[in-house]
Amino acid sequence: MADLPEKLTKPYQPNETEGRVYKRWEESGFFNPDKLPKRHKEPYSTLMPPPNANGRLHAGHGFEIALKDAIIRFQRMRGKKTLYLPGSDHAGFETQMVFEKKLEKEGQSRHDIPPQKLYEEIMAFTLENKKYMEDDIRKLGTSCDWSRNTFMLDPRVTRRTQETFVKMYGDGLVYRGERIIHWNPKHQTSLSDVETEFIEQEDPFYYLKYGPFVIATVRPETKFGDKYVVMHPEDPRYANFTHGQKIELEWINGPITATVIKDASVDKEFGSGVMTITPWHDQTDFDIAERHGLEKEQIIDFNGKLLQSAGEFAGMHWKKARPLIIEKLKSKGLLVKVDEHYKHAVRVDSRTNVPIEPQIRAQWFVKMKPLTEMVIQAVEKEDKITFIPDYQKKVLLHWMHNAIDWNISRQIVWGIPIPAWFKGDEVHVGMDSPSGNDWQKDPDTFDTWFSSGQWPLTTLGYPDGADFKTFYPTDLMETGSDLVFKWVPRMIMFGLYLGNDIPFKTVYFHGMVTDPKGKKMSKSKGNVISPVDMSEKYGADAFRMALTVGNTPGGTVALSEDKIRGYKHFANKVWNITRFVLSSTGNASTEDKTTFTQQDQKTVDEFKAIAEEITENFETYQLHLASEKTYHYIWHTFADKIVEESKPILLGGDAEAKRSREALLLHLWVGCIKLLHPFMPFISEEVWSMLPEEQKDGEMLMISKWPM
Repeated sequence: MADLPEKLTKPYQPNETEGRVYKRWEESGFFNPDKLPKRHKEPYSTLMPPPNANGRLHAGHGFEIALKDAIIRFQRMRGKKTLYLPGSDHAGFETQMVFEKKLEKEGQSRHDIPPQKLYEEIMAFTLENKKYMEDDIRKLGTSCDWSRNTFMLDPRVTRRTQETFVKMYGDGLVYRGERIIHWNPKHQTSLSDVETEFIEQEDPFYYLKYGPFVIATVRPETKFGDKYVVMHPEDPRYANFTHGQKIELEWINGPITATVIKDASVDKEFGSGVMTITPWHDQTDFDIAERHGLEKEQIIDFNGKLLQSAGEFAGMHWKKARPLIIEKLKSKGLLVKVDEHYKHAVRVDSRTNVPIEPQIRAQWFVKMKPLTEMVIQAVEKEDKITFIPDYQKKVLLHWMHNAIDWNISRQIVWGIPIPAWFKGDEVHVGMDSPSGNDWQKDPDTFDTWFSSGQWPLTTLGYPDGADFKTFYPTDLMETGSDLVFKWVPRMIMFGLYLGNDIPFKTVYFHGMVTDPKGKKMSKSKGNVISPVDMSEKYGADAFRMALTVGNTPGGTVALSEDKIRGYKHFANKVWNITRFVLSSTGNASTEDKTTFTQQDQKTVDEFKAIAEEITENFETYQLHLASEKTYHYIWHTFADKIVEESKPILLGGDAEAKRSREALLLHLWVGCIKLLHPFMPFISEEVWSMLPEEQKDGEMLMISKWPM
């Protein structure tokens, strides 16, 4: 029996191992591609989808890290010059919203704080959380190059983002216009389409008498300015009415003159086939007004309160005013009937669930068609990017074929300032303020997707940086499925527009991490599983393995503490196998292949076959298969079969069989530890450190050669 390292004589303790191992990795410098051994030549790069620097990591972040770090560790062992570039996002509106909640708890409001002071306070809050978040990333064993760590508000990123805006303005791809936007009245900012979603809601549906017509609405509070009645030009029911015809009628606050508008967009089959329009507060109505040159009147202000046209209801919030307005309509005989249980889709802020109030406001817009055409050409016609799973390609292309111009203005202080100035009707766009007096700086900031869409470019030092020349386009972008129409297409747009190439060769979409019952994790439900808490309890290796095994690309992953605990047991198994192998093999050499018996050589060949399969799974990003095969080989083939078969041979076999079996056990266990490393890097590196030097091909496992 060989002498064992002292730590191997004790049970495996992740808390005593992982921090120490990570420190060794960082001090080695091997996270940095420039410091890897000379055999690492061919570049391989991937970027960390920047987690929001406003809180701790959640299970979704852990999911991303487990997958991406496994891939980067595999490629590093394959001899690639690997760059895993970390970073964090300022997250714009989302971070300011988190900070506003903090202020509310303290009895404060952002409106009471001067903009510059508010910015400074949010910056301090963000940087503090950023530090905790980066510590969390380290705890999960992430082998990213911290020397290249990037924050979305780093000066060079800010400047590059602003320069892109200036260039796009000069190229006619950015314009300023007064159009319908999605307004969040609670947080006082506009949002883009991708920051909103529709939820089903049940509301009363009111049928109202409008002169000779019956109209229907769920929003009677917007109807004070309705002076256009619209119908389909081919609706036979209204053939006697002519376009432009004036009709006198009684309305909410007295007599008005309505104008008949004939427009083919009206659905003849819905309700009475007639509708009034509120161009200021509805996109469809706005479009009709634009086509016919109609006036647009604001009825609800940016705080959700009714304006002077509402008469006696002016100054009231629309929610409070609605039932009173209905009572008045009823008293005037204008309420025909009410459907109390009308189900319809309501657009809300996807982060806060605050109902969106459509408003007309001057904003900066990106002209999407020229950019989406570039994406369609590269993705659909030239097939330059591989999508995993492949159906996500159709989803992305659907959004590209149906994209509308993108509102990139946000009325918040926390973000990258828009480099524009106004003087009356004059507009100046540039990196420097214009000369002369009376110019007013645009107070708005960029939508966070405008800066994060340039992430592959800004992090790699576009256009002249050495990293850009070496690592762009990146090999892999791994991110959540929900970003297929938000972040991913914007990165492709900017990559093609600025970098003249796709930003990544493969995009891998993972699904959502849910609780064991398939429910979305949320603090309010009390079902959140913290990656840091679970790692501290069971080890980061167990947490990573629990997220990888059984996780098909794009699929939802049900995560439970029991599952994580199960892989802690697996880590213990690895530790115990190591103890057996090292105590049983003495001075056997993995290189002494001439001593293998025919049966042992067959076992070696079987290991080669499974290693080839696992390698192929890695190359095709089927990590669920690679991790499962690694797990099953170690536990059920090596431990249950090979180790058990070895015990009588080691105890009572002839000398040749014993030498062969000792060499076999060492040879296979070195291979197993290498296969395990991408998934469970801490324990595998710790085991590697205890192997006899002559059986290792490198001081550290992370830069050793992959078994194949």
